[in-house]
Amino acid sequence: MDRIIEKKKWNTKRLLTIGGITGLVLLIGGSIYFTSGKSKLSVDTERLTISEVTKGPFVVTIPVNGAVMPINTIYLDAVEGGLVEAKYIEDGTNVKKGDPILKLSNTDLELNLANQETAVYAAQTQMQISQNNAVSNTINKLNQMADVDNAYTDAERVYKLDKHLYAEKAIGQQEYQQAVNTYEYQLNRKNLTRRILKQDTALVKQQDKQAQEQYAQMKNTLDLMRKKVSDLTVRATVDGQLTSMDSEVGQNKNKGERLGQIDVLTGYKARVDVDEHYLPQVYIGLKGTFDFAGKSYTLKIKKVFPQITANKFQVDMVFDGAVPTGIRRGQTLQILLALSDETKQVLLPKGGFIEKTGGNWVFKLSADGKTAYKVDIQLGRQSTDNYEILQGLKPGDKVITSSYETFGDIQELILSKN
Repeated sequence: MDRIIEKKKWNTKRLLTIGGITGLVLLIGGSIYFTSGKSKLSVDTERLTISEVTKGPFVVTIPVNGAVMPINTIYLDAVEGGLVEAKYIEDGTNVKKGDPILKLSNTDLELNLANQETAVYAAQTQMQISQNNAVSNTINKLNQMADVDNAYTDAERVYKLDKHLYAEKAIGQQEYQQAVNTYEYQLNRKNLTRRILKQDTALVKQQDKQAQEQYAQMKNTLDLMRKKVSDLTVRATVDGQLTSMDSEVGQNKNKGERLGQIDVLTGYKARVDVDEHYLPQVYIGLKGTFDFAGKSYTLKIKKVFPQITANKFQVDMVFDGAVPTGIRRGQTLQILLALSDETKQVLLPKGGFIEKTGGNWVFKLSADGKTAYKVDIQLGRQSTDNYEILQGLKPGDKVITSSYETFGDIQELILSKN
């Protein structure tokens, strides 16, 4: 008799099929879960830097390096070119104003001076001769004037006498007319001689003035030539220390060539290099601070050099207040240059997160501190230590500010302590 065999509902094949389907569903679900923006990662908090968002004083600062320099530097240039004939002092020597430093020789310049001196002496001699001739000529004309005056006086006397005699019928008309003619001739002669003497006097004065002006011009040229020759001896123009001296006996120096410099040691300044990006924000009066020997000091911009070299421009900063004791020329100062006034802002400490996020988002901790999730933010200005928060965070929020490089595309972090 046939017997009906009951079929098992949960045989091995069915179980394997169900298990495979379940695994596939879980795999697909997990893939969807982890790619749907809700992926999670467990991280050890000891490997993170967690910073709190605060509201406090904020100043836009940038770190810059400055080289300590004397407060003033006077450059020594060759006013006239020449051969280095002698050196009187060496580089590094302290000098007083007027001290000779070195001497140049220039035979062409010295020859020009000798020729100019000869020309001046010749002009002086010629002017003296001209003056003597003018005096002699004037004396001759005065003698002539005296003779003319005498002849006029005698003719006037005869004329008056003959006029009286002619009126008395004592002499004839011809004799009287001769006296009249002689008198008029001597009168005209006297007037002409006076006019000539007057013109001659004016001409002599004009010639003498021109000669004096010409001589004075030649004398000024001579003085200038003498100064040029004198400038061949290079002297200290201020008290200070001679530095950067690069001249040896026998070297030829061109006109305008740099011979050295004198550092005025009454004070110091810092020559600072600043990135060209900040040129529009940098102006005279901005301040910066630096630490030296455990104390903080303040510098103030005195001069801005707008020329760009190697993507940087330079500024000169002077001490605003005390000058550090023991500071030396050539030292490098690490300065925090303030580009804004101090204001109250929402601040986030700087960290490695910026490399991954570009400042567009951060991992913000939940209220219980057990998780951290992405939030969008907007950063503003920055100082040396902080970013200015424009939106997305508020004071009291806690943010992971260390690097996000190992997080990949994780959307949420599970925080734990090992």
